[in-house]
Amino acid sequence: MYTLYFVPGACSLATQVVLRELGQDVTLIQKQQVADFTAINPAGTVPVVIDGDRTLSEGAAVMIYLLTKHQSPMLPVYDLTARQQAIQDIMFANATMHPAYGRLFFALSAIENQTQRQAFFDSAATAINQLWLVVEKRLESSPFLGGEQVSAADIMLAVYSRWGASFPVSIVIPEKVQFMIDHVIAMPNFQKALQAEQAVPEFA
Repeated sequence: MYTLYFVPGACSLATQVVLRELGQDVTLIQKQQVADFTAINPAGTVPVVIDGDRTLSEGAAVMIYLLTKHQSPMLPVYDLTARQQAIQDIMFANATMHPAYGRLFFALSAIENQTQRQAFFDSAATAINQLWLVVEKRLESSPFLGGEQVSAADIMLAVYSRWGASFPVSIVIPEKVQFMIDHVIAMPNFQKALQAEQAVPEFA
């Protein structure tokens, strides 16, 4: 049994989906329910996963830990080329695409002038669109970054793709990427994860 600290709709959603794909039980705790969350994770970020006496943080590191512990085709063991590609895709999602969307949230909270904020939004959206083109090119020969099956990176990217709707920006999702995203979001475990988040009250 794992415990997952989360924020609704945040990158912790991808962690929950992967746990469910791995057939693992998970207890959800909203970050807002914790009086001093920094006592659990000094950085104050989610996801945080508790596995026995281990406290795991940083989304990519958590993913790799879970996929290594519960051996899964999402992180090949013996095919080193495929394994490296899976890790690279996870890192792209976590360290490249996630921060690109993060700029939108930064502008929303840090820039008061509406004209300047919109200019920042538009610049961030341009960068995000370029990154989705990178993903589109990767999908030229297979429906998912994992080849014929969904990968952890696909799940992460599908979660991030939902964030753009909260901002006054034009984010263009290319055709092959949209197919991948639609498939991932329609997965039973993705839908179960969304429902599970909604069932947890914001405050205890």
